[in-house]
Amino acid sequence: MINRLQKIYTLLFDAFGPQRWWPGETPFEVAVGAILTQNTNWGNVEKAIINLKQAGKLDPEALHKISHEKLALLIKPAGYFNIKSKRLKNFISFFMKEYDGNILNMKKEKAEKIREKLLSVNGIGPETADSIILYALDKPVFVIDAYTKRVLSRHNIKKLDASYDEYQELFHSMPKKDVQLFNEYHALLVRLAKENCRTKPVCADCPLERMK
Repeated sequence: MINRLQKIYTLLFDAFGPQRWWPGETPFEVAVGAILTQNTNWGNVEKAIINLKQAGKLDPEALHKISHEKLALLIKPAGYFNIKSKRLKNFISFFMKEYDGNILNMKKEKAEKIREKLLSVNGIGPETADSIILYALDKPVFVIDAYTKRVLSRHNIKKLDASYDEYQELFHSMPKKDVQLFNEYHALLVRLAKENCRTKPVCADCPLERMK
């Protein structure tokens, strides 16, 4: 199974090259983006991020002080803006309390402890927590999303209804548990799911056709 995972990565990297994820000028911006990207596409998140920057609110202290209502208006392009405003405020309150609003303080802690704490924050699930840990904090955890499950289940790596933890354990069992590898691998799976392994698959010219 591990050999098949490694082969998938090689085929995708050879086909698509480096994806250079996650977009964001700072680790804090990446963390905010990970929360805003829930149930929407990145283009909408970018618009919300731009609004926050232009309003001078893309800062832990500023987001801590801004009202829920004003924040909701700024992040409206990201969709579900009232819900996401509450989730973002929950994260910021946690971030200020636990780490004094300093991403470097957060980075000093072990990934397992950070994950445990993040999952206690209302509105943050495993995928969002792991996105923050991998992409903002540069710690080697693999992010599992619907795209990953779709691709791997269609290639008989794991059943579609397997749990998040079961999928994640596959990648954490790889010989090389590395930030750059996990970063690229996840991004490549998302690229494949959007271009070929769609809800209605486009198998012609799929980089993984050689897996069969």
